[in-house]
Amino acid sequence: MEHPHTNKKLPKEETNLVLSIMNGINENYWLPLYKYLEKETELIKTFPALLLQHEQIVIYIGRTHLAIEYFGPEKTNKLPESRGVKVTHYDFADSKTNLLEDIIGFKFESTAIPFTMPIPPYSEDLVYPTNKGMDKLIELKWNWMAQDSIMGINSPGFHVPEKQFTRIVNARFFDADENGLKTRHIKWLDFLPMEIFNETEKTHEIKVSLTELASLVEHDAHFKYPLPPKDDYKFNKLPQINRFIELIGNSKTTEPKLTKFLEQPENKFILTMGFLSKEIHPQLLLKWQSEEKNDIQPDFLIVKPNGYADIVEFKLPDIKSKTVVGKSNRETFSAEINAYISQTRVYKEYFEDPNNRKWIKEKYNINIRYPKRYLVVGRRWDFSSDVWKEIIDDYRDIEIITFDDLVDGVVSQFYM
Repeated sequence: MEHPHTNKKLPKEETNLVLSIMNGINENYWLPLYKYLEKETELIKTFPALLLQHEQIVIYIGRTHLAIEYFGPEKTNKLPESRGVKVTHYDFADSKTNLLEDIIGFKFESTAIPFTMPIPPYSEDLVYPTNKGMDKLIELKWNWMAQDSIMGINSPGFHVPEKQFTRIVNARFFDADENGLKTRHIKWLDFLPMEIFNETEKTHEIKVSLTELASLVEHDAHFKYPLPPKDDYKFNKLPQINRFIELIGNSKTTEPKLTKFLEQPENKFILTMGFLSKEIHPQLLLKWQSEEKNDIQPDFLIVKPNGYADIVEFKLPDIKSKTVVGKSNRETFSAEINAYISQTRVYKEYFEDPNNRKWIKEKYNINIRYPKRYLVVGRRWDFSSDVWKEIIDDYRDIEIITFDDLVDGVVSQFYM
């Protein structure tokens, strides 16, 4: 086989570039994989379904690599009838930062080693926390011996060596801040070697090597995605997680349908594990005690181990506009995101009144003082820029997390 590659001049509309890349991957990898599985039908129930049943594909263009991340189910019973692909792409070609850290979203710093390490060509079940992430996991008493993993203490981050095809499967990266544990789950991420040449201020050409990817078709058809052992009691929770993923992946799902699902007894573990809480109180009607105002009804009050409750409010996974708008250094949240944040401000006002707090204690036996407001909205690819993190820092007592962050935080505990 000749060395397959895409070699296209960067057009004014980057969509054309991404389309040509996707066509190259389809011709050399997805389509051959599909045809192989059509012949070897016994493998359909065991191969990594996300390689063909794409919920979303995210393309990251760097200086030395093009990375493709897959979002989708780990298993399936049949090949997808439709081959349509939803694609989001991010261009880091002009960035001098670490592409892998850009994708993970965490900065890894070591006081012992002042440089990054080359990541192996293949990594499976990688568990890798930052120093802050490690401290938080120890505090949470996670079971580090529950699985084989690559682990580091006070370790630097990784970088992908030039000209090296690299694959990461079922990796979990952890960080922490004042709001708690941060989890980034990468189900499947391929780094394809890339070259940039004939570069000018406005255009450049890229060459992406698909040779290694094309050679893995038969291997990937026989590959079984790593999942928790079936004799683990947590394995029985995975079907509920899958149902939740199906809900958030359906554009017709409404907010009441999401919250109704999460408040069911068999599904409450998603919130208790996702927010590290011990009690979940859905849809409590809260009455004002000092003023004549309309009653309020937060989606969930979650009681933390310290005995005090925070607020979780759900919006839709499908965001209709860009999350961040405005020119460089003057960015702000879109009107859609700002509207969601504004809707939670009434909760802040309500709990500032000691009479309201006293009434909740007497009515529901819930302690609450100055609760943090969690807004669950959108998907990870809607918030891939670091800019939104800087913007949210200006908002007091509110944190935005994506539906993917919530799912990752739960599923990662199944492996610990």
